[in-house]
Amino acid sequence: MSNDLLNNIISEIETRIDSVDVNPEVENVGEVFYLGDSVAKVSGLRNVAYNEVVEFDSGARGIALNLEEHYVGIVILSGFNGIKEGEKARATGKILEVPVGKGLIGRVVDALGNPLDGLGEIKATEYYPVERVATGVMSRKSVHEPMETGIKAVDALVPIGRGQRELIIGDRQTGKTQVAIDAILNQKGQGVTCVYVAIGQKEGKVARIVNELKKRGAMEYTIVVASGASDPAAMQFLAPYAGCAMAEYFMFNKEHSLIVYDDLTKQANAYREMSLLLRRPPGREAYPGDVFYTHSRLLERASKLNDKLGGGSMTALPIVETQAGDVSAYIPTNVISITDGQIFLESDLFNAGQKPAINVGLSVSRVGGSAQIKGMKKVAGTLKLDLAQYRELAAFSQFASDLDASTKAQLDRGERMMQLLKQSVYAPVTVAKQICSIYAGAKWHLDVIEVSKVNKTENDLYMALEEEKTILAAIESDKQIKEETEAKLKDIISKVVELNK
Repeated sequence: MSNDLLNNIISEIETRIDSVDVNPEVENVGEVFYLGDSVAKVSGLRNVAYNEVVEFDSGARGIALNLEEHYVGIVILSGFNGIKEGEKARATGKILEVPVGKGLIGRVVDALGNPLDGLGEIKATEYYPVERVATGVMSRKSVHEPMETGIKAVDALVPIGRGQRELIIGDRQTGKTQVAIDAILNQKGQGVTCVYVAIGQKEGKVARIVNELKKRGAMEYTIVVASGASDPAAMQFLAPYAGCAMAEYFMFNKEHSLIVYDDLTKQANAYREMSLLLRRPPGREAYPGDVFYTHSRLLERASKLNDKLGGGSMTALPIVETQAGDVSAYIPTNVISITDGQIFLESDLFNAGQKPAINVGLSVSRVGGSAQIKGMKKVAGTLKLDLAQYRELAAFSQFASDLDASTKAQLDRGERMMQLLKQSVYAPVTVAKQICSIYAGAKWHLDVIEVSKVNKTENDLYMALEEEKTILAAIESDKQIKEETEAKLKDIISKVVELNK
């Protein structure tokens, strides 16, 4: 071989050696050694973080929840059936994120932000982590703006303010979801974006709610996050956090949002299932020791931001189901202690035809009058007192055979007020109308009407007010009942009462 040819071969080899990239890529890879019930145990993942997304060779995805000494416990989010023992799993270095923004409005998505409504891909420009540390104390402002639900019993007696967390609690089939849906319907034109999170609900029920929201034009400002009863426990556990991230986007962008968690009992059950499968030690009622933290870190994210941060707000309406009205059970007491009050729905009231079946005695709002306009505060103050006296007298009158005239009058008044608080489903009432209705009852105008005619009289009053227009407009603009408006209102009420005597 000639020297020239040898030199050419050597220089070619040197050139190739120089062009080789010798910087090795370090990959954090492990191997699956156990599979069962949407949980995988992986050995060899040394540098994985808590809540980090892990991807498998089969395309499945999961999140690392248990960081043990010799293995990592991973809860599978999607593609569990495709995973095999011995398969490789890679840490992505990313915390779980979901799409956020206005592109989600009007859509039905799962806990990962994937569309479920068949309307094409979600056009999202931003992603938020599903877990985020709640806003600090100094970044908040006290709750002072009303978040009107359109439900007379709530707006008058247990008012909700923007940035508040008000628990809706009661047995199954007492109208808990109905209260939340009415609150969403009442946000039309109020500049509030709503997020409804369905956790472990029947698919048929979720479809009915979405259809109802569409029919009433509420999907124009609502996002539905659905994790059905047939979804993995991990998806049911993550759904509220994903919905919270979507609602937070509007709060951080100087807007207002309302989020409904329906319901947190099912989320706690999903978390218990995951924890037991991961072999975490069980505590009371077999729930893991950190089940309180699971709910507190979620609900604390709802807040009213101060003016420096734009004054946005996120109001939360968590729902919790009780067994036989037992509010002292583990999950109900946990959530009651985190929230700013509760709306308690009672089976006995529901069965007696009082709908919404709100027990005024056990329901409370820790924000109170701060979340009411002056006009509502004025008329509702006497209503609370009247109903408290009525409840006390009604309990005693069951044992008394003869009642004096004043006691009878008070019982009659209470009956009329309870009748006045009845409301049809999907029929939120504006605050101006609520004030007029409660004014009529609280100022004894309805005492001459038969109890059975109270609701008809109320509907006639609404129709008369709509025709007259100036009274409702004045209450809406002044936020109170001025003397001139009150005189007009008395006149209309007396005319309507006269017709219904």
